[in-house]
Amino acid sequence: MRPLADRRRRRLITAAAAVAATAALPLAARAQALARVKERGRLSVAVYHDMPPFHVGGEGIDVLLARALAQHLGVTLSLLPFHAGESMGDDLRNMVWRGHYLGFGPADVLLHVPVDPPLMRATPQVEIFAPYYRERVMIARRLDAVPRMDGLADFGTQRIAVAGQSLAGWLLIGAEGGRYRDQLDTKIADGTEAAHRLRRGEVAGAAGLASELESVLGGASGVAIEPLPLPQMRNGWAVGMAVKRDARDLAQALQAAVEALAASGELAAMFASRNVSWRRP
Repeated sequence: MRPLADRRRRRLITAAAAVAATAALPLAARAQALARVKERGRLSVAVYHDMPPFHVGGEGIDVLLARALAQHLGVTLSLLPFHAGESMGDDLRNMVWRGHYLGFGPADVLLHVPVDPPLMRATPQVEIFAPYYRERVMIARRLDAVPRMDGLADFGTQRIAVAGQSLAGWLLIGAEGGRYRDQLDTKIADGTEAAHRLRRGEVAGAAGLASELESVLGGASGVAIEPLPLPQMRNGWAVGMAVKRDARDLAQALQAAVEALAASGELAAMFASRNVSWRRP
């Protein structure tokens, strides 16, 4: 019986050694990710094209953050703007772990990634981390048209601008069984355009992301910006960043940079520079 027990013991030892060796491989890779960035002296940061106020024409909150991250690592910034794919999974594949089918990417890090457990489970090839902002769906109203809002019914039949192909649009189109569908102006690009329509007095309300509405209407007199009065959107969601799963040392360095920027007030100042209130994730 003893030879059999010895064989079993050897198999267990061999299996444990194999597990240990497999676990060590990512550690070795992780030790190289940050070193590669520093060796080439450049941090490649992917940002979404045309996402006001985070990126428009090479400027915006995410561009300011990208510059600060590169500075924290002691390297220069290489900005990689790209057009969003059909899903967040497409964007993570194209810009983080594989590269775009058009031949560019991946970047070292992608900004503006939802810090969402289901998304993390669905994309084991990436590490999602460092939440730096809490986004929410909001609605702005002209106080002369809608002095008080306990619910959407307070708009009566007045017009509300919202991008139809957006989360805010989807929510409003379906709210209360489609009750408000006929009073929605949906043929617009995003929440910033909705906010501009409200500012010009063309509509009584404008719905979109908090960042979109505030960047246009924040501080404007005669306007209130409040959470969209639908239960599923009151808490919003955290926005962070993503790197390849085996680049965790780079993730740790970027996490430390975000924490330092938040503690110093620099992160809040980046948002304030675009008229947006920074909300801690």
